[in-house]
Amino acid sequence: MKPYKVLATAFLTASLLLTGCTSEQDALTNKTETKTASATESKSNKAKSAATSEVPQQLQKPLKIASINQFSIGTFSSQYISGVKKQVEEFGGEVQIYNADNDLSKMAAYVETAVNQQVDGILIDHGRADAIAPSVKKAIKAGIPVVAFDSDLNIPGVTVIDQDDYSLSWNALRSLAQDLNGKGEIVYVWVGGFTPMERRNVMYEAFKKRYPSIKEIARFGTATQNTALDTQSQMEALLQKYPNKGDIDAVFAPWDEFAKGVTRAIQQAGRDEIKVYGIDLSDEDLQLMQEENSPWVSTAATDPTDVGKLQVRFLYQKVAGEETPQIYSVQPHLVEKEDLPNSKVSMDEIGKYVEGWGKSEAGTSPWMDSLKKANQK
Repeated sequence: MKPYKVLATAFLTASLLLTGCTSEQDALTNKTETKTASATESKSNKAKSAATSEVPQQLQKPLKIASINQFSIGTFSSQYISGVKKQVEEFGGEVQIYNADNDLSKMAAYVETAVNQQVDGILIDHGRADAIAPSVKKAIKAGIPVVAFDSDLNIPGVTVIDQDDYSLSWNALRSLAQDLNGKGEIVYVWVGGFTPMERRNVMYEAFKKRYPSIKEIARFGTATQNTALDTQSQMEALLQKYPNKGDIDAVFAPWDEFAKGVTRAIQQAGRDEIKVYGIDLSDEDLQLMQEENSPWVSTAATDPTDVGKLQVRFLYQKVAGEETPQIYSVQPHLVEKEDLPNSKVSMDEIGKYVEGWGKSEAGTSPWMDSLKKANQK
């Protein structure tokens, strides 16, 4: 990774930590000695559970998990779901996947269904708090642990993990600015209504102020069941509007479905002078980036399979009675075409070229190895 990108990421992360984090105080000072002793004993038991390789009693039976997704569009989502399924299977559990097809009311109804079915745990993928928080609170009240991914939920007891969307966006934008030497005309492909997209847009707005000589000449974007294809059509029309070299220098596409669409449109138009900077990565994306003369030169990403596995591990820790964080951000990485080998590589191999890729050890407990061994088929 280039030094300026490391510094930019470190600076951004430190700033976010200073401005976005708050400390919480233990409110047990007015409790009786009996209750204090009981709480201390409970914490001791949790610590003991986390430190031993013995499988906790709560996990002696297969867990039934509900995975409720706002949408399942593209290969990033499919690889995330694959990670969820694989980790639950390794732990001997069962997972039911619910796809709300971008219908938030349906998503809330699926949470209610999971509560009524008395599942052992609920995984939330995306969704907005104003639509699903009441249903999630019912799950917590019913004693069902919940772990969310890329959601704006802020409910005590619900762990929310994300990809550090602010860092993702800034890493990609910083790469774009450096390549353009701080000056040029760009296209922005974006759609609101999704928590990670809203967060990425925060950094884009800051980027425009930081680099005033980089001008946005066009903006479009929709989320559909055929997002990549629809984006391709929209980009093709835009290229006809701006037919000359130099009209467009780059495209910022903060979702890999957007990046795929604009990349294919640029390739078919033979406009290889236009460069694409994206967010997210999957096997399909990686193949497209590695094509000869591909305009997709850089993407900021986390490993979607690893994210799915991490979410499951946090859920199992909750069922075991262990403490889990209220929020957790997965470390993102900048993947650049120039750093990849000439031969084709897959997501399983990319860790050889991107340090730290897919190696998150968060949410692990010693007993997890024993649980996996007990459920080996």
